[in-house]
Amino acid sequence: MKLALVVPGGVDRTGEFRVIPVLLALIERLARVHEVHVFALRQEPAPDCWGLAGATVHNIGDGWSRVRAIAAIRTEHRRQPFDLVHAIFSGSCGLVAVAAARLLGLPSLVHIAGGELVAMHDIDYGGRRRWKGRLREAVVLRAADIVTGASGPIVDSLRALGIAARRVPLGVDLRSWPPICPRERSHATARLIHVASLNRVKDQPTLLRALAVLARQGVAFHMDIVGVDTLQGEVHDLVRQLDLERHVRLLGFKTQRELRPLMEAADLLVMSSCHEAGPLVLLEAAAVGVPTVGTAVGHIAEWSPSAAVAVPVGDWRALAGAIAQVLSDEPRRLRMALAAQRKSMLEDADYTAKSFEALYLQVLTDGLDD
Repeated sequence: MKLALVVPGGVDRTGEFRVIPVLLALIERLARVHEVHVFALRQEPAPDCWGLAGATVHNIGDGWSRVRAIAAIRTEHRRQPFDLVHAIFSGSCGLVAVAAARLLGLPSLVHIAGGELVAMHDIDYGGRRRWKGRLREAVVLRAADIVTGASGPIVDSLRALGIAARRVPLGVDLRSWPPICPRERSHATARLIHVASLNRVKDQPTLLRALAVLARQGVAFHMDIVGVDTLQGEVHDLVRQLDLERHVRLLGFKTQRELRPLMEAADLLVMSSCHEAGPLVLLEAAAVGVPTVGTAVGHIAEWSPSAAVAVPVGDWRALAGAIAQVLSDEPRRLRMALAAQRKSMLEDADYTAKSFEALYLQVLTDGLDD
């Protein structure tokens, strides 16, 4: 098959920086057996093309990106026809995919992998905050031949909107994250890790307030926070205000190779997001035997209570209590780690690619029957 994948970005030519690792894993697997063209709406400001993971990346760049993306798909289709168009993320990517597919008479798929279905006005986040976004999503999700969601809660949200969807998690590459058997803690000070960009939707203030509760209770812990700072030092300031300098390190961005030893050394991943389709880092942590405590979003919600612990969004007291309980019950922590690892290994990057390929065959077969 010849596939057109539409993505917002995450496919930098370096393969290390400004990338979405699970997206690269999917592209590489599809490109083993198919001709894959990735149309990135804005990886770089200027239009360009490059090879990555066995695929051809067409960077659309600034200015009328949706219109020019549709034109680029059409141009490549004229050179040699595509079999289908697949958007990873809805929003502008979904709109480009379904519009190009309709124009060319092709089937389309749209995968919900972020905040396309939510409207969080207090933090200015989500694809449904304004009427234009709600209209766009209504059109895109009903025009797509197949809609998929990254986790059970996303599929439930789609169902509430009247959209039938399939659950297809974006699994991790187990070559990059080779599984390690869960390990017993060998140190009195718990090693915690949080991996996410510092931004409003990841809600690091809830995380830090939970850590402040643990510190006041005398829990011995150290927290590594890994992620790009998009808040101009607000999180750093809050660390100082809460007197957490002795407990917390803010490490900034790390490549996957740099992140992995930090993750392997951790006892617990802690997430505090207001919304997630994943989070994908939960799957990476699970692969190397590290369980997760976090807010009830995405995979954390669907894996709780056996393979993760979920607490209400924004409730730092509940988050602190859950962390303390897991750290004080080593058999439970190890049971969670083992259950999470099983899930991560069963739904890895190979599983994701095979699931999408099965849907490709289904939609193409359905088209032949019409």
